[in-house]
Amino acid sequence: MRPARWLFWGCTALYAVIGLYLTVGHGFLMGDALSRISAARSVLFSRDPHLAAIGFVFTPLTAVVQLPTVLLSHWWPGLTAWGVTGVVMSAPFMAGAVVQIYKIGADRGCPPWLIWAVTALFALNPMIVFYGGNGMSEAPFLLLMCWATRRLIRWCTTDDIHDLVAVAVALGLAYLTRYDALAAGLAVTVFVFATTLLRQGWKNKRELLFPASLDAVLVALPTGVAFLAWAATSWLITGEALQQFSSTYGNANILAQSGGGSTDAGYALIFSVAETVVLGPVLPLLVPIVAVLAWRRRDLEVVAAVVVLASVIAFATLSYMRGLTFPFLRFYICALPLMAVLAFQLVPPGGALVERRHGPHGFTRRLVVGSRSVPAALAVALVVFTPVATGALMVSPTLSDQQYALESVVFPAPHDTSDKRRTERRIIASFSTERELARHIDGMRLPEGSVLMDTVYGFAVYTATDNPRTFVIPSDQDFTSIVNRPAEHGIQYVLAVPNTGRGESDAVNRRYPTLYETGADIATLQLEIPNDGQDQPTWRLYRVL
Repeated sequence: MRPARWLFWGCTALYAVIGLYLTVGHGFLMGDALSRISAARSVLFSRDPHLAAIGFVFTPLTAVVQLPTVLLSHWWPGLTAWGVTGVVMSAPFMAGAVVQIYKIGADRGCPPWLIWAVTALFALNPMIVFYGGNGMSEAPFLLLMCWATRRLIRWCTTDDIHDLVAVAVALGLAYLTRYDALAAGLAVTVFVFATTLLRQGWKNKRELLFPASLDAVLVALPTGVAFLAWAATSWLITGEALQQFSSTYGNANILAQSGGGSTDAGYALIFSVAETVVLGPVLPLLVPIVAVLAWRRRDLEVVAAVVVLASVIAFATLSYMRGLTFPFLRFYICALPLMAVLAFQLVPPGGALVERRHGPHGFTRRLVVGSRSVPAALAVALVVFTPVATGALMVSPTLSDQQYALESVVFPAPHDTSDKRRTERRIIASFSTERELARHIDGMRLPEGSVLMDTVYGFAVYTATDNPRTFVIPSDQDFTSIVNRPAEHGIQYVLAVPNTGRGESDAVNRRYPTLYETGADIATLQLEIPNDGQDQPTWRLYRVL
C-alpha cells in the first residue's frame, strides 16, 4: 500500500477514535454539527421527508454526505443522538486534508524526512485533531482548500489544464461546504487571469486577453454555478435567495439576537491577527523569509499557496471587522495548512512533476544543486513547537471560545470549583438536557405529529429522539397551518423556549409571543426542564388546550 493510503487510513482511525471519545465518551458535542445532523435526519425521517428539508441557511455538502449514515439511525438512534454520524463524516475528510499536505511536500521535491515531519505536525495539531472528529464543516472545507492549493501550485509549473480544472472543482465544492470559499474563488480567479496574462507577453495585444479570460472563466465557473444554483433553488422553494443573510434563521439575525459581532474595527483587526498567530505562531517569521526566497528564485508557487489560503483568513478578518460574524478561532483555521505549505516552500523546488498534459507555458523543474538540508532543518525548527503552542492557547476563553472546555476533558480536575472549570463542565454538558427531554417525550408514547417544536434550539431534541415523526418541525410543509391552529391538527404538546435572544427567531414564539410565560391562552404548563448546558434555554413543555 502506498504511503498516502496508510496516512489516510491511519489519520481517519485516529480522528474517529478521538471524536467518539469526545462525543460518546464525554458528551462534548458542537451545536453546528448537531444542527446539520438534524437537517439530514429531517430529510429522511420527518413527517414530510423531502430533500429541501435540509434547509438553505447553510450550504448543504456537510449534511448531504451524512445521509447514508443518518439512514442507519432508524435502527440505532444513538448515531444521531451522540453525533456519531458527524464523526464518521469529518474524520475521513480531515485525513484527506492531511494527505494533501503530504502530497504538496512530495510535489515540491522535499526530503522525505521533512515531508513526514511537517505532515505529522499538521496532522497532530490539536485544532486539526479536534475538528477532525467533531462533525463540523471545517474538515471538508480544509480538504477542499488544501486540494485547490496543491493543484494551483502544480499549475504554476505545469500549465496543465487538468490541474486548473481540479482547482475549479475543489473551489466549487468548497462553496457548497462554507461561504468562505467565495473569497478564495475570487482571489484564485484574479490570480489565474493575471498569471496567464503575464505569460502571454505583450507582442499581440488583440489576442492577449482571450487566453487569460478563458482560464479565469474556467476556474470561476464551478463556484459561480454552485452559487447561482444554490441561490436559485432557495428562491424557488422559500422565496429568499440568500437565506444566510435574509432569513430569520440566518447569520445576521443570529448575531443580532446573540449580541455577537464586533463594533470596533480596530479591535476586530487585532483580534483576528491574534487568532491567526494562535494557529500559526511562526507565520510572522515564516512569511517574510519565504517571500524573500521566492523573489530570489522567481518562484510563483509560493504566491499560489498564499492566494488560496490567505484569502480565506482575510475574508474572516474583514467579516469580523464589519460585525458580520462571531469571534471564533475555527474561522482562521486555514492558517494551519498555510504554515505547513510555507514550511515546504523554504526548500527550493526540485525535480520534475508528473503531469497529464504539459501546457504551452509550463516548464520542467530542475533539481537545484547544493545543500537542501539547511532550509529543511529551518522549516522543521520553525514548525515543531506549533502543536504545543496552539494547544496551550486553545484553553484561553478569550482566544478560543469554542474549544477551551477541552481542558476539562484532557486535564480533568473534579475538585476544582473555579468559575472557569464550572463553565467548562456546563459547556461539555450542553445538549444532555435535550437528550433527557427526548427520552421523556419518547416515553409518553405519543402519536405522530403531536408535538410542535421549532429547531432553533430543538435540533438537539430532534437528533436524540427515537421517534422523529412525533414532532412537527419547520421543514414540514404543513408547519404554518399547524402553528396557526395546533389543536385542530392534533397537536397535544408544544416545546417552548424563552422569547429572548435566539428564542426570538423561534417560529412558535413569533406566532405566540407570550407562550413561554403564560401559555398564550392555547396551552397549560405541563413541565419545566432546567438546562444543564451553558447558554442553553430552560425548556417548558405545554399541553395544548
